[in-house]
Amino acid sequence: MSIFADLKMYWRFARGLRSFLRHTLSLEEAKAIVRQRMADREKNFLRLVDHGIFGYRRSPYLPLLKLAGCEMGDIRNMVRSKGLEGTLRALRAAGVYITFEEFKGQEPIVRQGRVIPVHVHDFDNPYLSHYYQAETGGTTGAGTRVQIDLDHLAERASYDLLTYDAYGVLDAPAAMWHGTLPDSTGISRILRRARTGRVVEKWFSLTTGRDLRRSLKNRLATEYVILAGRLLGVPIPRPEPVSLDQAAMVALWAAKMLEAHGACLIHTLVSRAVRVCVAAQEKGLKLTGATFQFGGEPLTQAKMAAITRTGARCYPAYHFEEAGPVGIGCARPVDENDQHFLKDALALIQHPRQVPGADITVDAFHFTTLLPSAPKLMLNVESDDYGVVETRSCGCPFETYGFTEHLRDIRSFSKLTSEGVTLVGSEMVRILEEVLPAKFGGSPLDYQLMEEEDEQGFTRLNLLVSPKIEIADEAAVIETVLEALGRSSVAADLARAHWGQAKTLRVKRIEPIWTARGKLMPLHLARRPAGRASASTESKTASGRKPSN
Repeated sequence: MSIFADLKMYWRFARGLRSFLRHTLSLEEAKAIVRQRMADREKNFLRLVDHGIFGYRRSPYLPLLKLAGCEMGDIRNMVRSKGLEGTLRALRAAGVYITFEEFKGQEPIVRQGRVIPVHVHDFDNPYLSHYYQAETGGTTGAGTRVQIDLDHLAERASYDLLTYDAYGVLDAPAAMWHGTLPDSTGISRILRRARTGRVVEKWFSLTTGRDLRRSLKNRLATEYVILAGRLLGVPIPRPEPVSLDQAAMVALWAAKMLEAHGACLIHTLVSRAVRVCVAAQEKGLKLTGATFQFGGEPLTQAKMAAITRTGARCYPAYHFEEAGPVGIGCARPVDENDQHFLKDALALIQHPRQVPGADITVDAFHFTTLLPSAPKLMLNVESDDYGVVETRSCGCPFETYGFTEHLRDIRSFSKLTSEGVTLVGSEMVRILEEVLPAKFGGSPLDYQLMEEEDEQGFTRLNLLVSPKIEIADEAAVIETVLEALGRSSVAADLARAHWGQAKTLRVKRIEPIWTARGKLMPLHLARRPAGRASASTESKTASGRKPSN
């Protein structure tokens, strides 16, 4: 993006921010907004297809609909007779869908022998007025630029108020432990809470100058948002650098708030919440009354136990930047990952997908956006996530808004996730197959990356190196991987910074693991903890071609 375009974008943001912050969203308004969106699901879907697809000649969905012989009138008739989800299943059967690789721009769309070239930006919402740009969490090698605008943040703020109310922390003091741009999570959270009149008291930031090679543009953009907010009367706190080994600082803040107010809310990622609770135990602090809300990686039983041992509560969230929020942790869950599907903003169907390089088939999620503020326009777009989708009465406040579908055991069939950062894609495979053999010898068959959860509940990435490779210093292998990540892209540099602090990477001198079909996949997902009644308990391997929440 040119300097002129950046300046234009910031000017648009400053002008829009005044209007964004002028009105403080109330809880009753948030309830009414969500209920209205639930009532208008089918109407919103038809409007988005009519204007965003049939009304946009460059839409990548148009060739698919044409091949399926489907016009706008046909879709209206299907919705009338089959309902929204029935229509989406019929379109999927007719070839109207986008695979994960196609959505990321990694592969062309191929249907009925026709090849349709596609770029990742072809799926951008054509009518989105964006205010700042962010990178997704490293889900693909180079990261996917996502247009984020204030209308989208305003839509998400409604969920925030409903969540605070359901968890009993509507007016509790809040802090967050999230990074600065290009990690959009912190800025997004700041602005959404400001929209509700509840600015966080503390912004603990993991990404420090010495750890992350942030561009001047991103540093200035973060300062710009803080200054713009303060000029408009919103006391946005400046980020305070807190590295992973300083988690006690967050624990001490929580203890102070609990002593003064009896409750507090901390927004962070799963592994960071575990670190805060481990630090609290080491200092003899009880966190009864503290609530953690997080996403970034699955909340496992081990991580849940580490958090609740301190007396704290925790609730997961499921989202990805391209679509926004997908699920909110149930206030009366049946397990640690029980979430309500936000069906006012999205439609979800499942379709069988074979895991690359394995004898396993999972029901992959396919998402369709329903709100015009979504950064990407999605019509049956395959995610590389899967899980259990069930309709169940739980009796928690989210059910009263019509959120009766629950998501559980959400897993990826292709990602490696640790410390809230995911990275698979071409960069890691290039390191395993090119960088390491070139420096230490051997071939691509001698190196593999494997995800495991350690005894404390932290997700580790084990670098398997064949014992026949002579390596004098195993630490040099890890340093080589981190250095290579730092040279690759913004998303990979985020992974390098976080994984370096957390000491996520470990070397194991064992032979790489081969699949039952005699294949060696560069990235291997270890067996999940036992006790699940879903496909997520299976041992899975994932190819490096595919790229988290």
